[in-house]
Amino acid sequence: MSRLLFFLYSWLVFVPLMAATTLVCGLLCLALVPFLPADRVARYTAVPWAKLCLLYSGVRVDVYGRHHLEPGQSYVVVANHLSQFDIFVLYGYLGMDFRWVMKHELRKVPIIGICCEKLGHIFINRSDQQAAIASLNAARARLNNGASVLFFPEGTRSRNGQLKPFKKGAFKMAQDLQLPVLPVTLNGTFEILPPGTIRLQPGHQASLTLHAPLPVRGHDEAELLKLMTLSHEAIAAPLAEPLPQALA
Repeated sequence: MSRLLFFLYSWLVFVPLMAATTLVCGLLCLALVPFLPADRVARYTAVPWAKLCLLYSGVRVDVYGRHHLEPGQSYVVVANHLSQFDIFVLYGYLGMDFRWVMKHELRKVPIIGICCEKLGHIFINRSDQQAAIASLNAARARLNNGASVLFFPEGTRSRNGQLKPFKKGAFKMAQDLQLPVLPVTLNGTFEILPPGTIRLQPGHQASLTLHAPLPVRGHDEAELLKLMTLSHEAIAAPLAEPLPQALA
């Protein structure tokens, strides 16, 4: 019975509330972009949007490791990707100014796509290598005043909740810019909205773990592979620790 009630709540309450919040925050974002820096616009619009959507869906987020962040430092952030809810958790609780590297298809999503473009997020066309390289090159110019860039180095969502092998792009950018790599683990979002379904699961807990930044030394292939390995190991560790299945 409880699952039936939550299913009805999802479609009769959560979806309309999320749509309305997206519309209001999106329009506010577009109105503020000409007058304020992107990081402030995101703080006033995207962060509340993400936290409200999590609130509507009954998700609590615990954050660990925020002490690893150095104020004013730019990072190449690498995070695992389990669910569409990763977007809400990262935007709502990462607590830093960042530019997202996302697939170019998301530019077509109503409201969200144009807001992401105006906020300086980076759209990558994975089927066109030259266009992807050009997009990443343009992204480098946006990493100033402590702004960071965020990658999902697996390239796409995990379909089974297991951490997939990493692609090299994020770590190559870290080498090129000599920026530390910040591994971040998302946990619990897979259970909230598993891939391939539109059925929300009630009352789950999620966590966001920021690991110690990895310094970048040199530009050679061995250093790149080392960064990939250490990041993968750091992100994988909390995934072995089970979260409570539901909040009391």
